[in-house]
Order: sequence, then C-alpha cells, then structure tokens
Amino acid sequence: MNDPQPEGHMASYIGRRKFLATLGSAAAARPLASRAQQGNVPRIGSIHTTRSENAEAFFQGLREAGYVDGQNVMLETRYSEGTLDPVDEFARELVALKCSVIFASNPYAIRAAMKATNVIPIVGVDLEDDPVANGWAQNLARPGRKVTGLFLDLPELGGKQIELLREAVPMISRLAVLWDATIGSVQFHATEMSPRPAGITLQSLPIRRVEDINEAFDHAVREQAHGMVVLSSPLIFYQRSQIADLARNTRLPTISLFTVFPKVGGLMAYGPHFPSMFTRAAQYVARILAGAKPEELPIERPSKFELVINLKTAKALGLDVPPTLLARADEVIE
Repeated sequence: MNDPQPEGHMASYIGRRKFLATLGSAAAARPLASRAQQGNVPRIGSIHTTRSENAEAFFQGLREAGYVDGQNVMLETRYSEGTLDPVDEFARELVALKCSVIFASNPYAIRAAMKATNVIPIVGVDLEDDPVANGWAQNLARPGRKVTGLFLDLPELGGKQIELLREAVPMISRLAVLWDATIGSVQFHATEMSPRPAGITLQSLPIRRVEDINEAFDHAVREQAHGMVVLSSPLIFYQRSQIADLARNTRLPTISLFTVFPKVGGLMAYGPHFPSMFTRAAQYVARILAGAKPEELPIERPSKFELVINLKTAKALGLDVPPTLLARADEVIE
C-alpha cells in the first residue's frame, strides 16, 4: 500500500527499532555460555499486528507444546502496531535470522513472508483470503506449498452478522458496511451477496488508512444509516477502540467480526474465537519443529464461534436487547 502513514505511526516504528536495538545490546551482554547454548536451538519468527490477547495465546500455545523461549527455542517477535511499513522488513529479518518457521498473524504478514522466502515454512492466520483461490495452496486438505494454518473464508458470516444485528435492532433497514479496501474486497462482496432479511439495504464504506475512518462515519450519518457491520482487517483490528467510540458517539448500533470489539465499547460481535485460533497456530508451529511438513498439514477453518454483547453500550444507545438474544450470547458485558 502506497498511502502515507501518519506521523504517529512513524514515530512508533522508530521507537520500536530503538527498542529492538536495545534488546540486541542486552543480548550481547548475556553470558557467553548461555548464548552458545541458545545458538543450538531453533528460532521461531512471528509477525503480529499488536500486543494483544491473541499474541499471548500464541506464546502460551508454544509453552503448552513444550517450547520455552531462551531454553529450547528462541523467539523472534515483531509487532507492526497497525502500520504496514515495517512488515516486509520484518519478514526479511526473520529469514536472515534463519528461523525454522515463521508465524504470520495476518494476510499482510503472510504475503511479506512468502515474498521473503520459499524455503522456510509459514503458518498463517488469515480472515480475509481464500488460500486456494490465491494460489497459496493446492487444496485445503493437502496444501502442497510452504504455507498452512487457519483461514476464515466463510462467506455466510456477513449474512449471519446482519441477522443478529437486525434481531437486536428490529427497526433497522439501512446498514453501513465498514471495510478495508486494501485487503477486504472478497469479504465485502461475500457480505454484499449473502442472504439477508428482507428490507435491508447496504451502504459501502471502504477505508484504506486510519484517516478515512472518521470520514466513513460522517458519511454513514449523512446517509442516515441505522447501524453498521464492521468487517475485518489488521487496520480495523488495531483501530477497534476508535471505531467503537465513533459508533457510540454517532449512536450507530454496530456488529463486528472481532469478539474483542464489545470489550472496548462496541455493541456486538459474532465471529471466531481468536485466542483459540492463535493457540492452534502455535500447535502447527510445534508440529513443524517436530518434523511435520507444512505441505502436508491441512489448512483449517476456525471451529469455535462466539456471540458477545455489550449490554452497557446497548443501554447507552437506548436499545432493549431481546432476552432471547441475550440468552444465546456466549458473553454479556454489563
């Protein structure tokens, strides 16, 4: 993506580079015997959008599989913090470090890792892409390439989200759809084409960078949208608090794919349980370190989905969520 990033992101990026340099200095100060011992263990590279419960679930999954950083494995972790600028560099760094496997937590990281290497196995988590249609895998059961992991690709999910939002707010008819045009066209068109309740019309609100989000909400208000469906992307995940705040301020009932969305003030979420996906990805990494070939590890779909409702936000919006819907929720935030 060629769009310029905000100065704050660049400052964050520079700060991260200084932090990594500090870590490098600290590593140089380790006892020589310890460093020599660590040189004999495999390296796991990973690229994350941000520090979150999902990233922690990945690390916890590695620990549960018996891999402890600094003992029998070295973790090389990179965080993009919502900007795309460093992702390609991160991938090149991990390849130069001769990592045994690379975990890529989003489609941008997967693309960067694939561009950087065709030798090192890549385990990915991707909500936006069809790996077979993209040519990343020959088929789901036996990928036949160096990329495997967990991919969403559930076109009916958008329709399900619309149904749930309509159930919470029966009077809605005009729904805005917030989506990332740099990566989410397949997901948006699947939502657009999915079966939905009669009388619901959709308004497309594509964004490409952080600065577009405020304008998208302004447009939704001008067009008198009754609610909003928030699709997924690394950018949208990173800006989830801003989106939740704008939704409350503009009094737009909103549903998201990200189950953490209601936890930062959004109204509802219906989507896969992300920590379990990241834990499963860690198990894939462990299997590859134990000798499994990524070409033979089936690409999986998420198996656990959750409905989360923020009742406090509902009350702030003047909504009475039906008891039948609350009873089906996996989590109700009060």
